[in-house]
Amino acid sequence: MTDPISYSTAFVIGLLGGAHCIGMCGGIMNALSFAIPVEQRNSFKLNILLLAYNTGRILSYMLAGAIIGGLGWLLQSTLEPLTYVLRIFAGGMLILMGLYIAGWWMGLSKLEHMGNKLWLKIEPFGKNLMPVTKPSKALLLGALWGWLPCGMVYSVLTWSASSGDWLQSSFIMLSFGLGTLPVMFVTGRFAHVLKSFIQKTSTRKFAAALMIVFGVWTIIGASPHNMQSNHQGHAMPMNQHEHSM
Repeated sequence: MTDPISYSTAFVIGLLGGAHCIGMCGGIMNALSFAIPVEQRNSFKLNILLLAYNTGRILSYMLAGAIIGGLGWLLQSTLEPLTYVLRIFAGGMLILMGLYIAGWWMGLSKLEHMGNKLWLKIEPFGKNLMPVTKPSKALLLGALWGWLPCGMVYSVLTWSASSGDWLQSSFIMLSFGLGTLPVMFVTGRFAHVLKSFIQKTSTRKFAAALMIVFGVWTIIGASPHNMQSNHQGHAMPMNQHEHSM
């Protein structure tokens, strides 16, 4: 699963899921903008703050990916059948997120509410960093806000865990974070321009369909038959080499 297709898919999911990002974090980006004096809001300084904030946010995604990927590796190496279960669960989470983004089923919002308990412990630290007037504060605030309860992040994070490798899982989350970067960065500067496109019903449904299709593909690929076939395919050149000797 951890191939260029996985990374590019994670990037596209982050990019097209921008409507959800605007709803979750758009207010924070606007707060960063208003922390700067009016006469400087179109200056280089604002760009640096927005970039620092998003860098901190993406680094938190990568850290979460590394942690969850390490746990996935531990589970899979201890109990091999959990490999199938984890990948099926990851595919299911992608499907649920697709339904959530399209507005066809909002049950995933309950998962975000569950994450609020963690967020209540982190949020006070973020308030201490406001107003944000220098890059170091923006970086720390972004790192904190990377743990904001978000169904889309949870879905991609679960999917990345099924790689069973902490490094590859962190790179999947990096790809996802980079996908959200254009939306979040522009939201801080031109929110009124971007929302009209990214929140179109057609855009949301296309993003939802992509997540659902990839979720189904993940579940199908998690079947023992397919995984054994892939393993045999990788092992065949070695076997042929042994026979030739």
